[in-house]
Amino acid sequence: MKLDFTHIDKTFWGLYILLIIVAIIALFSASSTLVYMHHSALGPIGQQMFFIVLGILAAFGIQYIPSYWVRFGGYALLVLSTLLVYSTMIPGNPLVVTINGAARWVRIAGITFQPSELAKLSLIIVVADQLARIRSEADKTKYFYRTLVMAAVVMLPVMASNLSTALLIGLIVFCLWILARIPWKYTLSVVGIAIVALVLGYCIVEFAFVRPKREMHGPFARATTWVSRIDRHLQISNDKSSTTNAQYILTDDNIQEVYSSVAIARGGVSPIGVLPGNSKERDYLPLAFADYIFAIIVEESGIVGAGFLIFLYLAILFRACNVSSRYSDMPAMLMVMGLALMITCQALISMLVAVGLGPVTGQPLPLISRGGTSVLITSIYFGIMMGVSREQLSLREREQKTIEESRDDAPVVTIE
Repeated sequence: MKLDFTHIDKTFWGLYILLIIVAIIALFSASSTLVYMHHSALGPIGQQMFFIVLGILAAFGIQYIPSYWVRFGGYALLVLSTLLVYSTMIPGNPLVVTINGAARWVRIAGITFQPSELAKLSLIIVVADQLARIRSEADKTKYFYRTLVMAAVVMLPVMASNLSTALLIGLIVFCLWILARIPWKYTLSVVGIAIVALVLGYCIVEFAFVRPKREMHGPFARATTWVSRIDRHLQISNDKSSTTNAQYILTDDNIQEVYSSVAIARGGVSPIGVLPGNSKERDYLPLAFADYIFAIIVEESGIVGAGFLIFLYLAILFRACNVSSRYSDMPAMLMVMGLALMITCQALISMLVAVGLGPVTGQPLPLISRGGTSVLITSIYFGIMMGVSREQLSLREREQKTIEESRDDAPVVTIE
């Protein structure tokens, strides 16, 4: 395989490297509790640095894989990841690792990872490939239902342990339907049914289990956790708008939200925050290195750092739009847009939760929050997007060269 450095997408690479730099700075700033528990920085920080380097190598290598190979591999990965995700619902499965009450992880050959991350990636690839086959109005109905079934099959087991990830997957599939020009009557019908189902499910869990303080069993036992988080977020919002001091009472339930708010408030004192390395709340905020790392970034870099990070994630989406608008391969175009939307939407959701505008979801900040699986999968996203862009640039150059050669070879006609 020939490595052609002249056709790499420098814009995508620039955005990727900038996010890596932010990730490294944030990693050293937000990992104080991990360093304290391990009595050394080599363990937690060294492990994450290893995954970052591995992710860079993965992105570099994947950008040279032809997009049609990626689409073909997506089907095999979808089958494998779906089976692994369903395996997390099997009680007593020795492969499943439960962390913080959630059975999201699988350990194979000593390697622990989240199969839902692989399912997100493969589903986007497969759905994009299926929707790109639409050639007529009849095809729109056919491939809409086909992709709907695929999404439902993947989202069901993911929802059992991580509702926010399942909803995020549904959002991206919905966006791909819009890009593929699926009729609104189909897409809005699915949205309406989903909203009704979620509201009904919330009411059942709230009044049948949460308020009576009854335990819920079965694969969807975490539904009480989801409802409790929503209730807590609504309660915190009410406390902030009231004249009481209830919002300042620290409990085990609201500790993350409270310390996150304090971190953001400290960062808001100056446009550039308290500067990297000077965070105080990182020692008190649980999961400061994961779900709430954006709060530490705001504390240390202020509105300038927060705005810059938001710009980076939005720039990824804008670059994907630019690449897709110039590419003639419909499957590759939809694939790039789906991957970019996943990165950007997940980042925005994580940020909204950190600043208190949404209930706790557990969504990591792509490429920045600590987690090996997340870093590797996000790097693969970048590798695929950069690979599509590289193909497009190479194809344009060959077409331009062919046009120029045909002009040079054209016979010269002289009119006397």
